[in-house]
Amino acid sequence: MKRLLILAGLMLSACTVPQPDATTPRTVASVDLARYAGTWHEVARFPQRFQDSAKLRCEEVSATYTPRADGRLDVLNACVNALAEGRPRREAKGVAYAVEGSNNARLRVIFFWPFHGDYWVIGLEPGYRWAVVGSPDRDSLWVLSRTPTLPEAEFQAALAVARREGFDLGRLQRTP
Repeated sequence: MKRLLILAGLMLSACTVPQPDATTPRTVASVDLARYAGTWHEVARFPQRFQDSAKLRCEEVSATYTPRADGRLDVLNACVNALAEGRPRREAKGVAYAVEGSNNARLRVIFFWPFHGDYWVIGLEPGYRWAVVGSPDRDSLWVLSRTPTLPEAEFQAALAVARREGFDLGRLQRTP
């Protein structure tokens, strides 16, 4: 019985949606998901256990968002494992949906139910050339670009957004 209650509690906590407040980063006003769809290349990130470990170092990272008929997005994250012989490509498939009332600026991504990630778009270049995505607890941060590299001035503009929203950029690493 005790295990069942613990499991139920974990499942319920996975269903809660963080609400923005004075302690969370601000998102952009809105995101046009049709323009956001397509492939993004990771330019920099905070280290993540699913990307960085003793047996995994993700390089050449991309995320591809494909619109679905139900309004959600299929997500395909891919990288090359620089630590494995032959540098095999790794992929993770998931589904993203916009959190109600966020004007598509807060996405919830599910790769393995009931676990999810909150991806808040905190910076977005008006032409959708680069984006800054972070988590409400500031433990995750990604700088994304439509091209594998980002001109330094645009990278610095993206970093300024993250800094303004309270992210500790000392943890940020460039993505090879």
